[in-house]
Amino acid sequence: MVLALAGDLAELPVWARDLLDSARVARLGLLDDEDLPRVLPVTFAIHDGAIWSTIDRKPKRDPNREPARLRFLRRRPQVALTADQYSDDWHHLAWVQVIGEATIIPIDDELGVAEALAQKYAPYADQRPPGPLIRIEPGRMLCWRAQAGGPPARGASPIGDGD
Repeated sequence: MVLALAGDLAELPVWARDLLDSARVARLGLLDDEDLPRVLPVTFAIHDGAIWSTIDRKPKRDPNREPARLRFLRRRPQVALTADQYSDDWHHLAWVQVIGEATIIPIDDELGVAEALAQKYAPYADQRPPGPLIRIEPGRMLCWRAQAGGPPARGASPIGDGD
C-alpha cells in the first residue's frame, strides 16, 4: 500500500527515511523547455529538512553552458525525486518519492550542504563541487514497500495498492 504524507521528512516511516539516507542515487523528474518529462540520475543528501543535489565536476556536454537541468528548473521548479531499493527477491522492493519545488542556490551560501554531500560521496570530499546547489523543499511524499512494516506513520494515509 502506498503511503501519502505531508512534506516533512521527519514524518517518513523509519524504513523510508533509511532508504533515502542510504540511497547512492535518486532519479529527479522534471519538465524540459517544451514541457516534456525528463528523468535524471542525481546524487543527493538530506540537510535541514530538505533534499539537496548539486552540479558537480562530472563531464558536461558543453562546459561553458549552464546545465540543462538548471534551465529547466528555473523555468518550472516543480520536481519529483525518487529513490528505490531493487532486489530480484521482490519481497524487498521499496521506493520513496518526494514531490516538491526546487530552488537553485549558490554553493557558497550553504556550506553545511556541501559538507553533507561530502560525507555521503567521497569524490565531493576530495574536490568540492562547483555548484550551484539544487534545494528540493518537500511538499508531499509517497512511499511503498513490498513487506508490511506495521502501522502507517503518524499522518500517513493509504492511497492505493502501489501499482
